[in-house]
Amino acid sequence: MPEAAFGGQTLHLSTHAVQDEQFDYDCFENQGYWNRESLYDKQLFLLPCSWMVALGNVQKLCCECLRCCGRRDPRPRTVWLGHPEKRDQRYPRNVINNQKYNFFTFLPGVLFNQFKYFFNLYFLLLACSQFVVEMRLGALYTYWVPLGFVLAVTVIREATEEIRCYMRDKEVNSQIYSKLTARGTVKVKSSNIQVGDLIIVEKNQRVPADMIFLRTSEKNGSCFLRTDQLDGETDWKLRLPVTCTQRLPTASDLLQIRSYVYAEEPSIDIHNFVGTFTREDSDPPVNESLSIENTLWASTVIASGTVVGVVLYTGRELRSVMNTSNPRSKIGLFDLEVNCLTKILFGALVVVSLVMVALQHFAGRWYLQIIRFLLLFSNIIPISLRVNLDMGKIVYSWVIRRDSKIPGTVVRSSTIPEQLGRISYLLTDKTGTLTQNEMVFKRLHLGTVAYGLDSMDEVQSHIFSIYTQQSQDPPAVKGLTLATKVRKTMSSRVHEAVKAIALCHNVTPVYESNGVTDQAEAERHYEDSCRVYQASSPDEVALVQWTESVGLTLVGRDQSSVQLRTPGGHILNFTILQIFPFTYESKRMGIIVRDESTGEITFYMKGADVVMAGIVQYNDWLEEECGNMAREGLRVLVVAKKSLTEEQYQDFEARYVQAKLSVHDRSLKVATVIESLEMEMELLCLTGVEDQLQTDVRPTLETLRNAGIKVWMLTGDKLETATCTAKNAHLVTRTQDIHIFRLVTNRGEAHLELNAFRRKHDCALVISGDSLEMCLKYYEYEFMELACQCPAVVCCRCAPTQKAQIVRLLQERTGKLTCAVGDGGNDVSMIQEADCGVGVEGKEGKQASLAADFSITQFKHLGRLLMVHGRNSYKRSAALSQFVIHRSLCISTMQAVFSSVFYFASVPLYQGFLIIGYSTIYTMFPVFSLVLDKDVKSEVAMLYPELYKDLLKGRPLSYKTFLIWVLISIYQGSIIMYGALLLFESEFVHIVAISFTSLILTELLMVALTIQTWHWLMIVAELLSLSCYIASLVFLHEFIDVYFIATLSFLWKVTVITLVSCLPLYVLKYLRRRFSPPSYSKLTS
Repeated sequence: MPEAAFGGQTLHLSTHAVQDEQFDYDCFENQGYWNRESLYDKQLFLLPCSWMVALGNVQKLCCECLRCCGRRDPRPRTVWLGHPEKRDQRYPRNVINNQKYNFFTFLPGVLFNQFKYFFNLYFLLLACSQFVVEMRLGALYTYWVPLGFVLAVTVIREATEEIRCYMRDKEVNSQIYSKLTARGTVKVKSSNIQVGDLIIVEKNQRVPADMIFLRTSEKNGSCFLRTDQLDGETDWKLRLPVTCTQRLPTASDLLQIRSYVYAEEPSIDIHNFVGTFTREDSDPPVNESLSIENTLWASTVIASGTVVGVVLYTGRELRSVMNTSNPRSKIGLFDLEVNCLTKILFGALVVVSLVMVALQHFAGRWYLQIIRFLLLFSNIIPISLRVNLDMGKIVYSWVIRRDSKIPGTVVRSSTIPEQLGRISYLLTDKTGTLTQNEMVFKRLHLGTVAYGLDSMDEVQSHIFSIYTQQSQDPPAVKGLTLATKVRKTMSSRVHEAVKAIALCHNVTPVYESNGVTDQAEAERHYEDSCRVYQASSPDEVALVQWTESVGLTLVGRDQSSVQLRTPGGHILNFTILQIFPFTYESKRMGIIVRDESTGEITFYMKGADVVMAGIVQYNDWLEEECGNMAREGLRVLVVAKKSLTEEQYQDFEARYVQAKLSVHDRSLKVATVIESLEMEMELLCLTGVEDQLQTDVRPTLETLRNAGIKVWMLTGDKLETATCTAKNAHLVTRTQDIHIFRLVTNRGEAHLELNAFRRKHDCALVISGDSLEMCLKYYEYEFMELACQCPAVVCCRCAPTQKAQIVRLLQERTGKLTCAVGDGGNDVSMIQEADCGVGVEGKEGKQASLAADFSITQFKHLGRLLMVHGRNSYKRSAALSQFVIHRSLCISTMQAVFSSVFYFASVPLYQGFLIIGYSTIYTMFPVFSLVLDKDVKSEVAMLYPELYKDLLKGRPLSYKTFLIWVLISIYQGSIIMYGALLLFESEFVHIVAISFTSLILTELLMVALTIQTWHWLMIVAELLSLSCYIASLVFLHEFIDVYFIATLSFLWKVTVITLVSCLPLYVLKYLRRRFSPPSYSKLTS
């Protein structure tokens, strides 16, 4: 029976159970949802050497063996609290692994990725052929040293990136948590957490695994959760513990009860969960249904209190891991184009070799002659091309890091800097990328008057005057004033609006110790310096902070009451009778409160203008002012109220409770009862809140638009928020219409909505994730065709996997290069899927920046990264690659002329050090100095982004430019060789001396011809190369006649040949610049 070593134990490849407890055989990408780890990640490929024919065979063999062992589909589970040993199935370890390779697969994997491309495979075969004596043309080192250098650079680069990735994973996996056990609380690493463990998570600590929320230290019996790393939403989520476990006296009692959680199978859905909690040792047994409100998903952060949870899912079964795509090795489009040109050159090599043998009439052992000619003309495909391009990428990365105008920029993937110069679609996150996620209250509009930031002191004086007047009036008069219907003064209108804003929300003030005052005392005296507001939305906090700034402060709140403090320090108490939370469908929230001092019952409501317009009393200013504020990029909320009598409220409560108890159509009946209140409400005010944009977002987006780049915004945030930000950031210009794609739930609705959208022209599209999913399911081609024609697209309520799917579809449907920009963990999939991923280091942590190819500190740096560095990298690599090909084609043309003149003999023209020195010390420095060349200054490139648009067509490296360089090479190679043959005197070594010297001088002059902006290092490189050649002539007496090169005859012959090969090209370049100048030359003249 075959065996394989695994973790120091023996793995019997049979149909029976695997011996190792830690082994998990659900690891193949093609099976269900297990898509996180490949076979290599489980280190199972240490099979006997006789089996290791190729990596593919090993994987196939192991897959077959493991399939025999039996494979489970994901299934529901029963998890006993605090008893991980009572598991009914095996679960993966709680390890985060973002590496592409492991210790054993690294070298085979890197080599496989290198040799799967024709370019490198060709040179490997070429080098191996030199071990056959009949095929050997020179020393082995002339073939193996360059190939070894290329591979060494690649292996070192990949190893560095893998080590960095390993260290980042190790840091996450080594985080320490507290675990409840029978022996008390013990410390445990994140990687050692198991399903069934009871884990304690402190405030501001990352949740290490997917858990069910059991207990909290908060008095209100709930906690807030920050989920921005999971779904991109900055709204804090309210989570509720299991009622049964929250009532236990202490956390240690969780281990004394006999209870378990029954949970659904692992799923990719982060917004839903189905499960039950059961306690068996109570009489009667307790059963509670569990939903998303009772969950704590991994990668979220506890925002309030200390919580205890039981672990449900670990490792690759985590929601956050299943929403992250596998990291992939990115190969740049430029490298693929060079690989394609290499295949063309190989075709030319085969044709030339066959022609040479055909002209010999296929005499003798002609098949060996073909191979010898293939090796003789192998310089047609230069291995120095790979070396130069790889070194060029390192230089570009160094230049980007050293740019003082984009400080903090890090290049994490040095293989694709040229991609930055050809981006057609930019896909960006919103929160933290375009915006700072800092809400600022900007406008209060009362219909007849509006208050901006500069007039908030007037609002403050109105509030102060109201409460000063009330405190001076005797109680009887105060009651009479409130009861009497009189024309409202401006002060009372402002006061009503501010009070409504201060009461209608879900914000909770929390008091913390500040070193001077402890928490209990701060809470008792409502200390301002110790108060922190917690809410599910930053908009809510901004509104409450504004009411505090104008004099009405929220100082206390629990589930049944609210306390406000007036400017005079008096506390106003309100009882919360009912609260109707904000939902995505209703687009509004409401609250019914009773004023304890007067007994008045008031129903306050705020929401989006589209729904509130039909709820409030008729008015002639709401629609117009909402439009004006929205055009300024403000998030607009309409605030209204309705006074209720005790009888009205009691009637409503009875109907509301009855509706909540109904089994069928409960949500519909509840909504109907609430809507009975939402009629003829008094419009109080409009509020305008702005999410502060990152610095220079507007000019950066305008620059990208002018450069021909289409910008798509993909966000997990709400539709209204996303639309406001798009307008505010000028992603959608003032002249463009916005088409908001209606929510569709089936194929018919999607068809109708697509037809409606098709009739729009030059229109920005706003679509939600649910509608997008429906369109892609039934009308993928039609939708992508329409969306790609839009000047801008906004996708809201996007899941992380949806973002990656959109990137993938854009690549497939358009064939254009994409760039993804984000700052949160929910952007990682999108960043890794894009051709070029850019991470922004922001408030949401470094997860996106660490997974990206390039990391920047601010969105505005993206403009310079693309317009300057991307453009320069692509143009420089294009020039460098074509020049290296030209250099090799020149010498190959000379070899072809030489062989044809000397009876088609397969004899090398240059041997030994000459052939190596030609592509290294004699021409390498000047040719490589092209990586410092630039056609325009960086300031000009930023000022005229239209220059970037020219690169999108790929003209710097195209079949046309390639053909031009091939013709130049053939012309110069032929002139040099025929010139040397015509002018040489008697001895063969004179041909070598004249032709080789002319070749070196021609290359140096061609570099000078190609350069557009001289750098002092370029001049040094030219002079250094010429000096090296002259100095080395003393040691080259084996190949060159040293006495001959000192004669005047040698000098004039070399001068004539060099002039004839270069002068016509200089004349052509001058005429072209004179009569058909390139676009950039008009800006530099």
